[in-house]
Amino acid sequence: MTEPEPREELFSALGVTISPDLLIQALTHRSFSHEHPGTSNYERLEFLGDAVLELVSTETLFTLHPDMTEGQLAKMRAKAVSEEALSAIARDKLHVGPFILLGHGEAESGGAEKSSILCDIVESLIGATFLEHGIEGARKVVHRLIDDTLAEVATEGPALDWKTSLTVKAHELGLDEPRYRMSVSGPEYAQEFTAKATIGPKDDIIGKGTGTSKRKAQLAAAEMAWHELDRYAPALKAARKNGSSKHRRSGSAGN
Repeated sequence: MTEPEPREELFSALGVTISPDLLIQALTHRSFSHEHPGTSNYERLEFLGDAVLELVSTETLFTLHPDMTEGQLAKMRAKAVSEEALSAIARDKLHVGPFILLGHGEAESGGAEKSSILCDIVESLIGATFLEHGIEGARKVVHRLIDDTLAEVATEGPALDWKTSLTVKAHELGLDEPRYRMSVSGPEYAQEFTAKATIGPKDDIIGKGTGTSKRKAQLAAAEMAWHELDRYAPALKAARKNGSSKHRRSGSAGN
């Protein structure tokens, strides 16, 4: 199999160059290394890059938002470095999909466009940058890639934490605490989690989501459920108001 050569646009988007061997490792999915014994994959670089990304995003948010609480900063960071945000960077800024080395099965199933893999690739490239250029070089790459995302999440409101926002919305409407029913499918190395957000004594399903982890699936389900409750909020509030009025009138008549 001929390995694709990364284009200069990738280095331009990163703002740095990476040596060929390290770059190939950063772009190699484990499905490829399983088919080519002895080939290193990106998982160790991803682990390293994840830590560097968290450090740089944390110090950036800490500096830019001196009046925000720890909880607010944590939610903003989680959103900015989420699978959704990082996979968008991989697609729209790095255009890295064609360069990812995948096994035959993974390639045929569209692995180069899977958000989970694209997210991993961004972190592995940051890890590779750290090894080759040190923390200052990696810091510049992280800023280049996510500063606009960090600015955007500061304005997102409930989207920062859909699970918390859903709970707050439910309480505002006088509803029970949302619960999540989980299921999992797929092989162990590529599991897909499905979450159903339910509410009320009959566990009515108000949202459904999938993801590569339990938390990601629950966040996706919570987002759908939040919008569902928001859509019915006026009717639910009116029903509560009418119920309260009838209760007060009944009490007055009894007196």
